[in-house]
Amino acid sequence: MTRHLLSIDDVSVAEIRQLFETAAEMHDVQRREVKKLPALRGRTVINLFFEDSTRTRSSFEIAGKWLSADVINLSAKGSSTSKGESLRDTVLTVTAMGIDGLVIRHSASGAPEQVAGWVDIPVINAGDGMHEHPTQALLDAYTLTRRLGTLEGKHIAIVGDLTHSRVFRSNVKSLTKLGGRVTVVAPPTLMPSGVAHWSKEAGFGTSYDLDAVLPDVDAVMMLRVQKERMSGGFFPSPREYTVGYGLTRARLAALRPGTPILHPGPMNRGLEISPEAADAVDQSVILDQVSAGVAVRMAVLYHLLAGEEAAA
Repeated sequence: MTRHLLSIDDVSVAEIRQLFETAAEMHDVQRREVKKLPALRGRTVINLFFEDSTRTRSSFEIAGKWLSADVINLSAKGSSTSKGESLRDTVLTVTAMGIDGLVIRHSASGAPEQVAGWVDIPVINAGDGMHEHPTQALLDAYTLTRRLGTLEGKHIAIVGDLTHSRVFRSNVKSLTKLGGRVTVVAPPTLMPSGVAHWSKEAGFGTSYDLDAVLPDVDAVMMLRVQKERMSGGFFPSPREYTVGYGLTRARLAALRPGTPILHPGPMNRGLEISPEAADAVDQSVILDQVSAGVAVRMAVLYHLLAGEEAAA
């Protein structure tokens, strides 16, 4: 792996497969009575989160602690940035304390890449603006690989608020890298500008018709409608969005039996996904994604921070 994980572009197919192998071993730790490995003993990791998060921050914290690292959580509200300090000064102050790794989540696209240029320790992007969320894409692909065996030739639909979704941008890269056939589905108002050109370059399909796509997919990923990022009327009403693009009970029945249903969370139940779909016993892998998140982030921390031992 490269020194940092800022984008899915930073990892090759071979490196993704290596991460998945490590993650499978880390997954076993969750079943142990004592959930500890000594791999990062003596290392210190800071989770620097300028946006609210439950799953990502908690899973990075658990991942670091289960690898025996010392993990410190910092948020924008509790840092000097709330007093006007610049991101650069905050980062340089924190790293001057002798830490070994930095996990950063920021509302500005490109912030982690800037940070990586200021410090000489590994930086992990935990989500930046509407740019990327590489560890989410890795855990999604890992979850699907465990369920489907391989992604080669598998058809995956990514549905919903694509315009505001960094998860979609990272997942398109990771799933196509691993041989998946991806179709993204959204209303015209939530389809990113320039997506037609990008889809030709990246090799994924686009559609405005969810009902035409669903019967043919091997997996479907529903994305959260990010109301907090919307400053206008992207759709007439929540009900009309659900009718057109929600994974309703009727659409659940249109899926082939056993088709995995994913959602990066948090979910807007009744909007982009019905309770029946979210809780479908044989199909929903949403809680599997949460479990996989810890394993994959353990693997990422291990490969970036364990040094030469990780490469051996």
